[in-house]
Amino acid sequence: MGSLRKAAVLLTSLPEEEAAALLSKLPAKEVEAVSIEIARLTSVSGDEQETTINEFANTNPSVFSAGLAGLDLARSLVERAFGKNATGTLDNVRQSIEAVPFGFLKNVDSQNLLTFIIDEHPQTIALILCHLSPTQAADIVAGLPSERQLSVVRRIATMGQTNPEIINEVERGLESRIAGVMSQSFENSGGVESVAEILNVIDRSTERNLLENLAQENPDLVEEIRRLMFVFEDMNKFNNKDIQTVLKNVETSQWAMALKGASETLKQKIFTNLSQRAGETLREEIEYLGPVKLSAVEQVQQQIVDVIRRLQDSGDLVIHSGEEEEKLIS
Repeated sequence: MGSLRKAAVLLTSLPEEEAAALLSKLPAKEVEAVSIEIARLTSVSGDEQETTINEFANTNPSVFSAGLAGLDLARSLVERAFGKNATGTLDNVRQSIEAVPFGFLKNVDSQNLLTFIIDEHPQTIALILCHLSPTQAADIVAGLPSERQLSVVRRIATMGQTNPEIINEVERGLESRIAGVMSQSFENSGGVESVAEILNVIDRSTERNLLENLAQENPDLVEEIRRLMFVFEDMNKFNNKDIQTVLKNVETSQWAMALKGASETLKQKIFTNLSQRAGETLREEIEYLGPVKLSAVEQVQQQIVDVIRRLQDSGDLVIHSGEEEEKLIS
């Protein structure tokens, strides 16, 4: 193990304050060199850490906290050591890391990268994955079709030395293709939640037609959308007639479990629509249950939501999209 790596392992094993204090005593060139090595570290075994620490000092390695490696830690240590004068060293560290083959991919989201390389030859994919962090490479492998996963992993396992010109050619081609991705910041958009929000405020006829047609292609997706379109606490918007309709179609034992996690407002609305005797019975059941798991409560609440959706589909219950009920005209 080279001296630079030893120094990097030692510094990442120390608390950041102590590591920064040590760095501040080194010449700028040495700080730059060891910071680059820290940024390149991916993982350090316990044995390597212990050997390095014992070599530098006769100290029980258990007193050192396991540090995190990588560019973020290198940046933090340099900033602590040099303060306002850290900019030049940080720029050099960053440039050195990005000079590593496929170093630019550190800033690319795994799922975005997958879309660019999924149709590449398995050998090309294997070459790229060999230059990624284990976590990033694992995300890519998991997203590949099963038959491609085997081909890629097999090639990684048997890959030896690769001609630098080939690496450079693959790197240049990939970098030019995803240049636009690297220059943009991405936000999560779309998804099942977005569909549910749209359908919640669309007219019932359009909603029904869309879901019926979509169900022919993907019934599981429709079920997921339905579950997000209406949640248990949305019953607060129901009038007394709607509440009574739901009460007739749900067992008392289900209400007892569901109301354990309900708001006081919803609890009051439910009890207001029960007879005195039924209300007392329900309160007794709730008390008898005692502490229950949140997951169990949410499961029963979802069962009641499913009942509400079935009542809606059969026309026995109308869920209004807005805050106010639709006005009637005579």
